[in-house]
Amino acid sequence: MSGRLTGGRESFIAAVSEGALGGWVSGEGGPVLLLHGGPGLSFSYLDGLAAELEGEFRVASFQQRGLEPSTREGPFTVAQAVDDVVSVLDALEWERPLVVGHSWGGHLALRFAAAHPQRVLGSLAVDPIGVVDDGGYAAFGAEIIARTPKEARQRAQELDDRAMAGQGTIEEALESLHLVWPAYFADPENVPPMPDLAISLEAYSEIVSEMTSGTDRVATILANGQVRYAIVAGAASPIPWGQAAQATTELSPHAFLEVIPDAGHFIWLEAPGRVLAALRRLSHNLATP
Repeated sequence: MSGRLTGGRESFIAAVSEGALGGWVSGEGGPVLLLHGGPGLSFSYLDGLAAELEGEFRVASFQQRGLEPSTREGPFTVAQAVDDVVSVLDALEWERPLVVGHSWGGHLALRFAAAHPQRVLGSLAVDPIGVVDDGGYAAFGAEIIARTPKEARQRAQELDDRAMAGQGTIEEALESLHLVWPAYFADPENVPPMPDLAISLEAYSEIVSEMTSGTDRVATILANGQVRYAIVAGAASPIPWGQAAQATTELSPHAFLEVIPDAGHFIWLEAPGRVLAALRRLSHNLATP
């Protein structure tokens, strides 16, 4: 089922357990599925990255379960998130697209490629949590707090702890994100305004609680060299690229890593065109024996 949205984008709906997932597709060229981060965030923050890719690829994106226009019901698990990607590809009638994901979405792109290598041509993870050990997740959490101004650190930590415990409110979760927003960028004194975001606390807390589980199996599959993937990381991201991106890339002789100087977590905002360039390189590599 599809319809027309503003900006030349066409909407689609993918049937899943407990309802449906809503998304859009636009552009011309090879198919690319774009996965948002969070988990539990609204997917609209990726509009800038989508616009960067739409000039050369046919890009689709969807809201992961937890927020409208998708089902707000769970289960909120990593396994279900992987299954939902399959459902979206079936609805789009895409057999083997490129899959690009940011942050948690990059982690999901790698997990999806490992679980369903026959359904993905190649995966590009943009500043993701990795799949070796904890993928840099603990260091990321510590670095975000360390970069936050001292007067706001305790409040930000308390609010995140409440969210993870299932005790916080949506307003508190967004307040926490606002407090730490500058910490995601290379220059915390010069950052774009935080976009209007929605968040599903249930999706966030439940998926994060198991995100680093089962990574050994993912790493083993990536190491066999049959899955083609790449990672583009911000040198100034709070996610430690050596522990997350480099360690994950080194699993496979067919993977590559691009580290972008003077870029943080949202690479397309600080270094426009670099994610597109990495996707071009991945596409070229896939086309070359």
